[in-house]
Amino acid sequence: MRVRYLHMILIQILLPLYNAEKEVFSNELFISVRNQLTEKFGGITVYSRSPARGLWKAEEDTTVKDDIIIYEVMAEDLDRVWWATYKKELELAFQQDLILIRFWELGVL
Repeated sequence: MRVRYLHMILIQILLPLYNAEKEVFSNELFISVRNQLTEKFGGITVYSRSPARGLWKAEEDTTVKDDIIIYEVMAEDLDRVWWATYKKELELAFQQDLILIRFWELGVL
């Protein structure tokens, strides 16, 4: 029996729940991102039931905390130019110096 699989790229976008002043972003902003990604990639998975918490050291004695939602899409290839442009749009919309977008190459049975 021959097993076939697809080569895919899994892309995750880590979006903050609030800005630097701790003001929660509007639900419409998250819906807009969800709709854009669904339209472009044909589907999306949103991890929003319980926000993930990110912690990192801004300085040796300072730990920064951020509550995030993870948006995940799958694509056949990684359009780096499109993602670089979209990343800048997200950073502007979410008032962030950096929005983390990560990807993995994987096989799907």
